[in-house]
Parts: sequence; C-alpha cells; structure tokens
Amino acid sequence: MRGGVPLVVAAVAIPLIWMWGFGGSETILAWAADGQRDVQNAMARSLRALRTKEPGALAALLALCFSYGFFHAAGPGHGKLVIGGYGLGKPVPLLKLAGVSVVASLAQAATAVLLVVGGLTLLDWSREQLTSAADDVMAPLSYGLITLLGLWLLVRGLRRLFQWQPTPHHDHSHEGLSADDIKNCPSCGHRHGPTAEEAANMSTLRDALAIVGAVAVRPCTGAVFLLLLTWRMGILWAGIAGAFAMGLGTALLTVAVAVAAVTLRKGTLLQLQGPGALRAAAMLEILAGTVVAVLAGQILLRTL
Repeated sequence: MRGGVPLVVAAVAIPLIWMWGFGGSETILAWAADGQRDVQNAMARSLRALRTKEPGALAALLALCFSYGFFHAAGPGHGKLVIGGYGLGKPVPLLKLAGVSVVASLAQAATAVLLVVGGLTLLDWSREQLTSAADDVMAPLSYGLITLLGLWLLVRGLRRLFQWQPTPHHDHSHEGLSADDIKNCPSCGHRHGPTAEEAANMSTLRDALAIVGAVAVRPCTGAVFLLLLTWRMGILWAGIAGAFAMGLGTALLTVAVAVAAVTLRKGTLLQLQGPGALRAAAMLEILAGTVVAVLAGQILLRTL
C-alpha cells in the first residue's frame, strides 16, 4: 500500500500552504504578539507587587511567565520547527522526543540567565550590548545550526532511500511480507535495511545534544528583558525563576508539536508493509529535512 506517502505530503503541505499562501502565519503571529503584549503588561504590575512584597506576587509572576513562554513559542520560533521536523523524519520514541523538548526549552532559559548574569558581572555590558548579542549574534547562529540539521536529515534520508532499494538479482517476490520480514529476507539471505532495534538506535545522544544545542544557543528575548529588569530592581532571583517558568511554557507547545509529529509518522507507516514502509520512512526523513532546512534558512536570511 503506497497511499501513506502522499498522505504525509498532504498533511505537511496543507498547513504550510495555509500559513504562507493564505495568511495563516500572519494570523498566528498577530495572536501570539497580542498575547505576549498583554502578559508583559501584567508582568510589569506583578513585578511592582513583588518588590513591595505583596502576598501571592511571586506565584502570579511565575504564572504570567509561563503564559508568556507559551505565546512566545506560538510565534516565529525555531524550537517547534526542529522538534517537529526531527519527530516526523526519525524513528524516535515519543517520550524521548518530549524529554528533549523540555530540556531544550529549559536550556534556552539557562542561556538567557548566563548571558545576562555573565554579561553584567563579568563583561560589564550594557542593555544594548546584551540584546545585540542575543539578536544579532546568537539568533543567526541558532538558525544556521537548525538549517544544517535540516540538511543533515535530508542527506540521511536520500542515502537510506537508495540504500533500501531492492538488489537487481532478485528472482522472488516480497509481496505479503511484513517490514520486519523483508529486512532479513529468508530466501535471498541478505538484509534490505536496518532492523527495528537498529532503527531505534539511530536516535542517539548525539542527535539529542545537537537539537538542544541548536535551540538553546538563542536565548528568549523576553527572558533577557525580564532578567535585566529584575537585576535593576534588586530581585534577580525572581527573574531567574521567571526565565525558567518561561522555558516550561515554551516546552508545553514544543511537546505538543512532538506528539503531533511522532503520531503522524507512526500513523502513516502503520499503513504500509514491505519495501513500501522502508521507502516511506526514507521519504519522510527527506520531506522533514527539506521543510526544516528551507524554513530555517529563510529565517536565517532575514536575521542577517
């Protein structure tokens, strides 16, 4: 059954066409920007209440920071792009990808803390220097790394697509065999692809570190501003707690993207058997890598 591949192409292409062809991205960006603006105004009031030690001020601030992180992730971001592309293109377990999503979001918050605290205490940077480092240096670096990750998925998918092609000297049919049976064909005595265990092992610690590093290298601008403000107010500890609350809010959306990507991949490949499943898996990786590389590359060009 070969209908799964067109189904995946449609499932990925339709949202992209709606977002970039019919103004969907502008609608989402406007909603996210309005949400961030409302939360920022409420955060300013909460910080004033915290400074005067009003009861419940810290809990209110952390809840607002969590909300800000969610709205920030819904806007033009890179975490959901790389998480979604990797989950669609690679046979990674859902819990593992969800864990990587959370770690990447918290690492992004940690980068903001290190940038602000290190810049202020060790380098004596001004606010303009800190924001310039985040927006003009770290942001293009992050999008460049994500573009490379997309190209990496694309190349690996192309290699596996050609690697899994049946050899020309076969004189028997594989019709009716499952994907696991055809990988170790009993009739011809050689393998046509990796086993299920080997496929799972393709998702290594190196992959996870690459994803976390590409996402975390760019700190959240909102977290940087919060840390700068709390530094001046003498309540930096509240800014650090708020930055990590923002990270958890961001993780809420990226985990949802991870669930959607892994579910889409599994639902598609379950429809296929034999060589069709192997070809579809390779084509999914090619498709995911292409989307990630193109979109991240476009954002990278806009930041330069």
